[in-house]
Amino acid sequence: MQKFADEALIEVSSGGGGNGCVAFRREKYVPKGGPSGGDGGRGGDVIFSVRRNLRTLAHLKYKQSFKAENGRDGEGKGCYGRNGEHITVFLPPGSVVKDAKSGELVRDFGKDESDFLFLKGGNGGWGNIHFKSSVNQAPRKALPGKPGEKRSLRVELQMLADVGLVGFPNAGKSSLLDAFTNARPKVAPYPFTTKIPNLGVLTLGGGHEDSKDIIIADIPGLIEGASQGLGLGIRFLKHISRTAVLAFLVDIGEDNFLEAFDILHRELQEFSPELTAKKRIIAATKLDMEISGVPVRQRLEELKKKYQKEQVTGISVFSGEGMAEFALRLGSLVQEDARA
Repeated sequence: MQKFADEALIEVSSGGGGNGCVAFRREKYVPKGGPSGGDGGRGGDVIFSVRRNLRTLAHLKYKQSFKAENGRDGEGKGCYGRNGEHITVFLPPGSVVKDAKSGELVRDFGKDESDFLFLKGGNGGWGNIHFKSSVNQAPRKALPGKPGEKRSLRVELQMLADVGLVGFPNAGKSSLLDAFTNARPKVAPYPFTTKIPNLGVLTLGGGHEDSKDIIIADIPGLIEGASQGLGLGIRFLKHISRTAVLAFLVDIGEDNFLEAFDILHRELQEFSPELTAKKRIIAATKLDMEISGVPVRQRLEELKKKYQKEQVTGISVFSGEGMAEFALRLGSLVQEDARA
């Protein structure tokens, strides 16, 4: 069974510094040897690192506590303690790290994927070798290591994609993703087949040097009232918050095909007005269908007439009709957004 997690609570701790050592030279022929206590080692750091092969936060569900190693204590003969090993927390692209209590943003890895040193380890304490002076030749003073830091964090995943597919359950989103890309989402003729977001890559240009890859995200279908918590899709709407383009899929075989876009648009508006400000296109799906022997193709013209200010196109995953044109339109909208 495929595991998916887009939220996780974790606790991270940097290592404490090792203690300084009180020691004196005890060598033959060296009477009254001076102090020789070494410093403690520095504690390990907590580092976040993005790994592009990760697509979920499931690994953080199994291990929720991450602690760097403490520094070792100093020793005699001027030996310094070993520094503690760092701990690295690996995250998928698009992860957002926040303070679990205050909600304050710590780091948005959708904007910057470089490694991030979050918590520094504690410094090691000084050994008594540092406290020798003209008036104190045999200091018995050493400093303890500084403690590490501990933080509770909430990690959220917002997938990085160019195009987000929005539609009611069974509108054909997963079939479209399957046809366009190398993704293999579950496809079946019943609602709520998709229970987790899926990503796929659409390559435009036939694989030549001037070809362009477009990442497409398919989220579980929305239903009316999703913004109030009904259905599955509302939980995953955050995964299309970073997309450049939204593709609204309308099943023109359904009786409510003329109201579908309005309902979907309203649900997105209530969830986040920013979503409805994105570039968009309406795709009438299942163009090859017939109802009681009558082709549904004429409904496409009704849809275009109602939404004259929107980009509306018809497609059939089954026959392939309109698919090439739809792919080119998506590519054009993504490029327009990049130039904006």
